[in-house]
Amino acid sequence: MNLKNSLVSIFLPIFTLALLSTFSGCGIYSMSGAATTAKTIQIEPLFNNTDLAPANLAQNFTNRLKDYYQQNSSLRVIKENGELQIEGIISQYALTTTSPTGVSPTDISFAAQTRLTIGIKINYVDVIEPKNSFKDRTFTFYKDFDNNLNFTTIQDQYERLIFDQIMIDIFNATVANW
Repeated sequence: MNLKNSLVSIFLPIFTLALLSTFSGCGIYSMSGAATTAKTIQIEPLFNNTDLAPANLAQNFTNRLKDYYQQNSSLRVIKENGELQIEGIISQYALTTTSPTGVSPTDISFAAQTRLTIGIKINYVDVIEPKNSFKDRTFTFYKDFDNNLNFTTIQDQYERLIFDQIMIDIFNATVANW
């Protein structure tokens, strides 16, 4: 049994290194899921094209999207001439009732829950692989909340949660090719 433990302790690190080098050796796949040979990405400031969204929402999303690409890929965010390019608008920011209580369907105060929905329309250009490019693809996600909550106290938190999912979806559609 002592010999078995010795062999395991010798071969396990070797096997682990071999396995890791296999995944990282092909050059277009990283452990984060990015499947591109591009080295740079250009993310233009998004614009808020909604009536209800806070004025700084587009800027917050743009900054978080840049951070997301830097943290989850080896891409370097640059200001112009990126091998990958993203631009877009916040096209939807809506509060809708989801669980009416039956008293009055047009009065939000008579609903049990409300849904915050955010939609972002993206144009993506892949200079290296143009077939991966797309135009006007909308990424939407929502979060429901009870109407007994004050929306202004949960608004930032729910926007962040929605943004988290939309960023994953955009990342997967662009550099992960899902």
